[in-house]
Amino acid sequence: MEDDELKTEEQHSEKKPKLSEKARNRLEWVACIVIAIVLTLLFRYFIATPTVVQMSSMYPTLVENQRLLVKRTFRITGNLPKRGDIVTFEATSHTYSLGTADQSNPVAVYVDEHRNIFDNFLYNVLEITKRSYIKRVIGLPGEHVEIKDGKVYINSKELDEPYLQSDVITESTVFKDFIVPENYLFCMGDNRAKSTDCRVIGCIPVDKIEGIVICRFWPLNQFGSVE
Repeated sequence: MEDDELKTEEQHSEKKPKLSEKARNRLEWVACIVIAIVLTLLFRYFIATPTVVQMSSMYPTLVENQRLLVKRTFRITGNLPKRGDIVTFEATSHTYSLGTADQSNPVAVYVDEHRNIFDNFLYNVLEITKRSYIKRVIGLPGEHVEIKDGKVYINSKELDEPYLQSDVITESTVFKDFIVPENYLFCMGDNRAKSTDCRVIGCIPVDKIEGIVICRFWPLNQFGSVE
């Protein structure tokens, strides 16, 4: 009886389909590719990613078509960018005029669009169709920022800005005397006359900061850190 049962089990096991060597190799390749994609996306979102300068608002520090590497480790550590850091952040959906600006609440406006999971993945992870600005951090949370007489003052002290060209005059028709709210940053482009920045869009929420520029890798003859 036992022999009959063993024979029956052997017959069933023989009938079970077995993957061919070729099929197993294909599955292994697919698994490797999936793992590589996931690791790449995690690295890109939490560690670092390349970006391209597309406008002239940071001239002469940065010029169009230069390639930069931006770090994103602050998404893990929670450390805020420092004054003088060049950052990228999500473009806002609104600009202020002098008549609509509230100096006591100088914050940027973002319209939260209702996206499904797939669209959120495309927008926030792959960053497809996402628009970003690249600017320099000027004011930190809680600081009093004044723009007057062509200069920037932080807590009533003139800000030293060696990265600007000698003839640059900083002016603002909207936000020019305010306190940077908590969990916000005040950022401007180095090309002050040609930069749409926090002077007209308001301070940027920290959670909208996408990366901190750490180096320029293209063109190769300008490879190195960006001051």
